[in-house]
Amino acid sequence: MILSQTPPEIPAPEPVAAPVWDLTVGLINATVQLDQAQGDGTRTVGTGFLIQAPRPDGSSRVVLVTAAHVFDRMPAGEARIGWRIAQDDGDWKFDPQPLRIRDRDSAPLWYQVEGRDVAVMEVVAPEAFARAAIPLAWLADTDSFEAWQVGPGDELLSLGFPRGLSANRAGFPILRVGRVASWPLSPVAAFPTFLLDFTVFPGNSGGPVFWTPTARRRPGAVEPTHPFIAGLLTQEVKIKDEQLDIGIVTHARFIRDAITLLDND
Repeated sequence: MILSQTPPEIPAPEPVAAPVWDLTVGLINATVQLDQAQGDGTRTVGTGFLIQAPRPDGSSRVVLVTAAHVFDRMPAGEARIGWRIAQDDGDWKFDPQPLRIRDRDSAPLWYQVEGRDVAVMEVVAPEAFARAAIPLAWLADTDSFEAWQVGPGDELLSLGFPRGLSANRAGFPILRVGRVASWPLSPVAAFPTFLLDFTVFPGNSGGPVFWTPTARRRPGAVEPTHPFIAGLLTQEVKIKDEQLDIGIVTHARFIRDAITLLDND
């Protein structure tokens, strides 16, 4: 005999939360093009990225990070910052806006640690960019490389706008990958920069250099507890006019130091 009965209700599965941070996509969204038109019809281009660095009183603050020489090579008081706006149909609009980088007396509005090619300044960012800004805690500090056994041959990723080129018309940065090409990497006081094996072009300067679990590491190395920003690209290596396809990265510890100057002002 067959008994007819209503099948028991099966509860719907709990929704699975997306990862809180995918640093690659997060940094793509937090990275912007910086540029300034020059009088000869050319423009100076660099890369910057946004950090969520609360003020000492705990209030929210978005800080723009770039290489100091990017701003040094922009003599006018106003540059442009390449915001992007998501459209309702899924498209994106590139929407660069003015960015004041010097006051009326031509004094810099950015902060820089003496002797380090790192510049930071507070910016008022559109809401989407303020949300995308990377937490301050994800900047490597003085001891991070030793704790996470960062060493030669490890892969690191970088974002930028080589020769002013973006990944698409929406103005997103281009993702590159390279390998740590120097040793030792610590102590930071003795080795404030390190080398990265990848091709660098004008426009890459100021871009973030970072690690995520997608990047390859040496067998047996300690797995970091979270993705991290190792530093920012500040220079390419050349011998006379020959490009060696090596970038110089300034350690993220000096971004932290520059933000401290901003705090103490």
